[in-house]
Amino acid sequence: MARYTGPVCRLCRREKIKLFLKGAKCDSARCPIEKRPYPPGEHGRDRLRQGSEYQAQLREKQKARRIYGVLEAQFVNLYEEANRSQGITGEELLRMLELRLDNVAFRAGWGASRSQARQLVRHGHVAVNGKRVTIPSYRVRKGDEISLAPAAREMVEIRHNLDTLDRQLPAWLSDAGERMAVTVFSLPLREHVDVPVREQLVVELYSK
Repeated sequence: MARYTGPVCRLCRREKIKLFLKGAKCDSARCPIEKRPYPPGEHGRDRLRQGSEYQAQLREKQKARRIYGVLEAQFVNLYEEANRSQGITGEELLRMLELRLDNVAFRAGWGASRSQARQLVRHGHVAVNGKRVTIPSYRVRKGDEISLAPAAREMVEIRHNLDTLDRQLPAWLSDAGERMAVTVFSLPLREHVDVPVREQLVVELYSK
């Protein structure tokens, strides 16, 4: 499976905003964007100037991709599906991204970052309605119960995350048992999605 394996802190610097890709490091003084709040590279400071309308649209798309850890081909497929839906395209796109299984594991507090939550899914530590699912892009549905495997509930990393992360469950998820399981109470609405993405710009980019 293709995935980005480079330094993720460079991605935050490129977008000039914290994308919280490294878990606890993003909240510490070691976060590179605190010391170098400009894009990486030899000409990084030159990129602080105001760009074009296309550049703004591109940056919003890249920001959304990087926050959720989705590659370009996957993102395009999600956009096309959202565009065919009956709702508002941008909101439908964010809803589909939020309903990914790796994102649900992140929202539940099992992973310090979405990449760590993705690894938990791939290693078979997460189940949907009692059945193990190892596909991070699996889309959960309303009424689904997502739970940790029995062995995973004793993992030090997960226990540490649940004890130390100050992360509240979003309104569309409900606790199904001491944060070891969550239920999709309802489909996420735009006001429930706290990612710093202007989805309308993403729609404008792909509508050209």
